[in-house]
Amino acid sequence: MTDLAIRLPTIRVARLSPRLAVRDIGGVTKRNLRRIVRTPQLVFMSIVQPTLILLLFRYVLSGAIHVPGIAYVDYIVPAIFLEAVLLGGMTTALALAQDLQAGMIDRFRSLPMARSAVLAGRTFADICRNALALAFVVMLGLLVGFRFHNSVLACLAGLGLVLLFGYAFTWVYAAVGLAVKDPQTAQMAAILPMFILFFASSALVPVATLPGWLQPFAANQPVTVTVNAVRALFEGGPVLHDLWQSVAWSVAIVVVFLVISLNLYRKATA
Repeated sequence: MTDLAIRLPTIRVARLSPRLAVRDIGGVTKRNLRRIVRTPQLVFMSIVQPTLILLLFRYVLSGAIHVPGIAYVDYIVPAIFLEAVLLGGMTTALALAQDLQAGMIDRFRSLPMARSAVLAGRTFADICRNALALAFVVMLGLLVGFRFHNSVLACLAGLGLVLLFGYAFTWVYAAVGLAVKDPQTAQMAAILPMFILFFASSALVPVATLPGWLQPFAANQPVTVTVNAVRALFEGGPVLHDLWQSVAWSVAIVVVFLVISLNLYRKATA
């Protein structure tokens, strides 16, 4: 009994080593990826709304919207790329709320594993799903007339920036899911930040066409600088100013909401 009492703390400390924490994260990521594979409707639903919005603005409203210096299809499609990963990331909130309600988080808590593994594994799996949804929307964009006009490297950097921003927002959605703890409420609450930031931005129309009182907010919020940077990477032209701001926003969002999510997770599993 004495030997066992001495060994148990040693085992627990070892489990908290970075190498084993990475292994825990990998295990949770695989678990969530298998769940996505077994429920392909999750991927399907994450691309339905971006597809409908793209078709709406491409074929119904494009004739009424004019953007100087660029075809509207080349203006709107990068915004739809961004919307696709933002909508896909909302699954993070729903899945965490479901795990809390079903008691899965309590099961994870009973295991000798890193606490961060549950959240990190969830967000890594969701960014993989986002990459799949983004690939579909890229193909759809090409079918409706969108074209890349810059180098391959610049265009890949633009797609990478979309995924980085989407990953940052999975942490926002993680915090939402852990805060509300109810799947239906999480789904409703998660759409609010995406809806506000996406529609009060340069995603659909230039900021200059928005009401004057809204323009300062629209011009300086993360969706605007990100979609502007992505367009510049796809089309060519000055990109550095918007690019560094987009990366800074993404990093800041990850740091802030990672801390918030971890604190909410500790309270939920206390």
